[in-house]
Amino acid sequence: MPEKALGGTLVSVDDEGFMTDPKQWNEAIARAIATEFDIELTDRHFMVINFMRQEAAANGKVPSLRKVKNESGVGTKELFQLFPKGPAKKAAKISGLGKPEGCI
Repeated sequence: MPEKALGGTLVSVDDEGFMTDPKQWNEAIARAIATEFDIELTDRHFMVINFMRQEAAANGKVPSLRKVKNESGVGTKELFQLFPKGPAKKAAKISGLGKPEGCI
């Protein structure tokens, strides 16, 4: 399995760059990944990130965009502003989670 240096830490990633062990994740890693997308993380970003991590830990899978928009307190329009051009995939990657089901 490939490894990648993120936020000063060497982490395991899959072929698409998604972390394979969410336990390796920390805020510095999130900021490093976000920088790759030219995103500067704010409290609103972390609201989505923390929701996704909690859902994934509780249910064993990355939440869908629909679940995020319905339950995180951040609507669809804002999700696309926070994570342009693919909010589910980008938010999952920044959250240290795997690729969401249904994403191509």
